[in-house]
Amino acid sequence: MTGGANPGPRASRGAHGQLKAEKLIFERSRPGRVGYSLPALDVPAVDAHAAWGSEHVREDLVGFPEVSEVDVVRHFTRISQHNYGIDVGLHPLGSCTMKYNPKFNERLARLTGFGAAHPYMPDELMQGGLELMWRLERLLSEISGLPHVSLQPAAGAQGELTGIMLIAAYHRSRGDSSRGKVLIPDSAHGTNPATASLCGLIPIEIPSNAAGTIDVDGLQAAVDEETAALMLTNPNTLGLFERDIDEISRIVHDAGALIYCDGANLNAIMGKTRPGDFGADVFHINLHKTFTTPHGGGGPGCGPVAVVERLEPFLPRPVIVRQNEGGFRFEHDRPRSIGKIHAFHGNFAMMVRAYAYIRALGAEGVRQVSEDAVLAANYLKERLRGHYELPHDTTCMHEVVFSDELQKKLGVSAMDICKRLMDYGFHPPTVYFPLVVHGALMIEPTETVSLQEIDEFADALIAIAREAQQEPETVTTAPHSTYHRRLDEVLAARHPVLRWDPACTGEETGGDPVGS
Repeated sequence: MTGGANPGPRASRGAHGQLKAEKLIFERSRPGRVGYSLPALDVPAVDAHAAWGSEHVREDLVGFPEVSEVDVVRHFTRISQHNYGIDVGLHPLGSCTMKYNPKFNERLARLTGFGAAHPYMPDELMQGGLELMWRLERLLSEISGLPHVSLQPAAGAQGELTGIMLIAAYHRSRGDSSRGKVLIPDSAHGTNPATASLCGLIPIEIPSNAAGTIDVDGLQAAVDEETAALMLTNPNTLGLFERDIDEISRIVHDAGALIYCDGANLNAIMGKTRPGDFGADVFHINLHKTFTTPHGGGGPGCGPVAVVERLEPFLPRPVIVRQNEGGFRFEHDRPRSIGKIHAFHGNFAMMVRAYAYIRALGAEGVRQVSEDAVLAANYLKERLRGHYELPHDTTCMHEVVFSDELQKKLGVSAMDICKRLMDYGFHPPTVYFPLVVHGALMIEPTETVSLQEIDEFADALIAIAREAQQEPETVTTAPHSTYHRRLDEVLAARHPVLRWDPACTGEETGGDPVGS
């Protein structure tokens, strides 16, 4: 395939390849066109001016379109097709684990007893929901190897915050107020140092070694009596398992500090090893990553935390307890608790989906998820070997990190590669993260992608690597077949256009106008 204007072999899928100029709903407006009809009033009419005062009553809605029902339906259906979603194809975002969301789980979350439940219902009227939450806590406890779980946190970042708050509360309860440092590997998620700072603690960076894992000597030198915790991601953001985890755990615990383990990459190890078994004191779990509940715009998320016994008194309140006489209830009397960290009891519908997923898989299925995810990442690594630089050429876990070093010599960047990938009908992978790899391309296929699609994805990246050698301008000017062409991202971030304007030419954001 040659020629910058030609789309890739899958460019017609979804939004891609849709170049036809489309009239938006404002442009379709015609005076007098109506898309609805209301029944006659069956109550007395109210004079709005008299009831609320003329200053609070609008005589008309200036600028609102006058359109028919079919115009409205077609408008929103059409713009929905401009987006790429997990139901459209592979979403290879490394460290974000974008899995397909099984529709059966969606159906269960909408069962009347779950979907219509109100958080103010008394405990005796929500026994089914309480039992599901209690059982999900037990399942997550078994998977993590930690005895106690709180489902309250709304996402991974809030799970992190909860975990560090628990650690800080534990040290305070022992009168150990001098512990104000949190050690964080240089490959960590950016939320880790932000979380430590938000809790009033000082983040201290720990360097990686040549293998891409924690430098044990550097860790040993940094740990002291002021260390509150190590924030560890295992496998780390390079997709590598911390092989020295037993020594790391010993060093931290011997110093009287605790280990917080970031659970973003649980998809690589569940059913194979457990964070509690390799020394984690706190572990957060992303239900919206590992357990196929909707992610990102399909949220909300859910980021439970699992803890060791000594941290249990500090868990967010209320906790769910099983009563001796049968049934379940919320226990609010928790004098040492860090308090509530989320309204009501968490994002319940996410819990229903995750529970259904785990129960459907069973223990063997959960283990196979990790095995298939790791196999997919390593297969992709071998398919792309030689076409892209491998900063750490070793067996990876659930994700593989390449760099643009080979393409940079040709004037093509990681961002260019990602933009060109859109022409082939694929969502780009994570780019420029982790920061310890310059020009990073971080790819996670997950276990829900077929071998056929992994091969198609690899074929597209190989074709782009070939283009970078033979016709680099095709790559550096991509995308060519998407609904919008490439934007000036700096200008768009600093001067965003937040509403549609028929006079907009696209120059305001450094890109093409809609429909060009």
